[in-house]
Amino acid sequence: MAQVLEFKLPDLGEGLTEAEIVRWLVEVGDVVAIDQPVVEVETAKAMVEVPCPYGGVVTARFGEEGTELPVGAPLLTVAVGATEAPASSPANGGPAADEPSAGSGNVLVGYGTGAPAARRRRIRPERVGANAASAPAVPVAASASAPAPASAPAVAPASVPVSGRAPVAVGGVNGRQGPVAVVSPLVRRLAREHEIDLRELTGSGPDGLILRADVDSAIRRAGEAMEAEARTVAEPVAVQASTALAGAVAPAAERIPLRGVRGAVADKLSRSRTEIPDATCWVDADATELMAARAAMNAASGPSGGPKVSVLALLARICTAALARYPELNSTVDTAAREIVRLPGVHLGFAAQTERGLVVPVVRDAHTRNAESIGAEIARLTELARTGKLSPAQLTGGTFTLNNYGVFGVDGSTPIINHPEAAMLGVGRIMPKPWVHNGELAVRQVVQLSLTFDHRVCDGGTAGGFLRYVADCVEQPAVLLRTL
Repeated sequence: MAQVLEFKLPDLGEGLTEAEIVRWLVEVGDVVAIDQPVVEVETAKAMVEVPCPYGGVVTARFGEEGTELPVGAPLLTVAVGATEAPASSPANGGPAADEPSAGSGNVLVGYGTGAPAARRRRIRPERVGANAASAPAVPVAASASAPAPASAPAVAPASVPVSGRAPVAVGGVNGRQGPVAVVSPLVRRLAREHEIDLRELTGSGPDGLILRADVDSAIRRAGEAMEAEARTVAEPVAVQASTALAGAVAPAAERIPLRGVRGAVADKLSRSRTEIPDATCWVDADATELMAARAAMNAASGPSGGPKVSVLALLARICTAALARYPELNSTVDTAAREIVRLPGVHLGFAAQTERGLVVPVVRDAHTRNAESIGAEIARLTELARTGKLSPAQLTGGTFTLNNYGVFGVDGSTPIINHPEAAMLGVGRIMPKPWVHNGELAVRQVVQLSLTFDHRVCDGGTAGGFLRYVADCVEQPAVLLRTL
């Protein structure tokens, strides 16, 4: 006998409390194997494919694409033991058809599957009407108009929707009694927000199931009726004052939900500005020698001598050397204990612009790497960022951030510190400018460097010393050899 298990949105780690459904990877009626990805979700950190710890037949899905769910909310239900899925069949060492699968346990952070879920009580057909008023809310069943395949288990009687739960019963209207055929909480909320009486609707889904399209049609009809009534009332006034009314109706402003990556960036920057008393100092530096050193390094490696060293990698290596001299800037502030916490290692974040927004991947233990190693890790993390495959762990834990906004064709900026770090170095574009070199006016490759720092961890002397050391290394790369 099939047992229906409910799979909830697992804890995705790093303090994340919600995720948005981007794309369902399975349909109702599909057979899934243990640990098969079933949905792609987007958190404030990255896009993640969520694997299901159960093997069986999908009987219901909770939420449509674009819906935001909190951690612990139901994602889908799986009928275990009703079919021989490859990963859970007795032939493959899985549980027998009448035994619930214990699950693999190989899911994301904080979601245990070591013990099977409690067996659910099946609703008898003769009790649907009696128990409908107390039935719990049900998930959105994907492809409600498409019947489940023949191999799908008989999870619920024919009079109950595909999710296996009874619709909520309400009082009758105009002689209509019994439950309203709605299984989607989103459809109910949409109807409630627009004051649509579901008891007056006839569903277009299977067995009269009310779908979102039915509610949308009702909302549209109600809007058209209100507009027609408004036109009827306003017609005499419009004849008398048509000139005054011309152009009076302004287009509606577009509202964009502040969530996902954009919402996380907004929260973090707001917190940074609220909690951190920051200050910024900047300096122009002659990067001609640095560019020449980079060209010589890449030429020495030869055609097949490995990847080229980027300017960003060289600047990152300069930053790690500067932080070794000025460890105050590789710290954080414990406001509760009123203590400055100096961190033992440098985990260097770098700002990367992607289609999903600004993200800050972190190069772990950057203080132990040379320029080539840092460059290779930056290239790897940048590619993951562009494809949206960065894990939450790769986007957190930074101790200092390097922001190369020169790629956008700008010279300077006042960076906002990446909370809870203590400083950020900003780098503008490197471009030819007139410069006094060896007492003579010459055209040199000049760059502007900006340092924003937490004034609680140090004063201007320390920040100025850090920035001046970075500028000296840019102007004379040989200075960096002292620390190698």
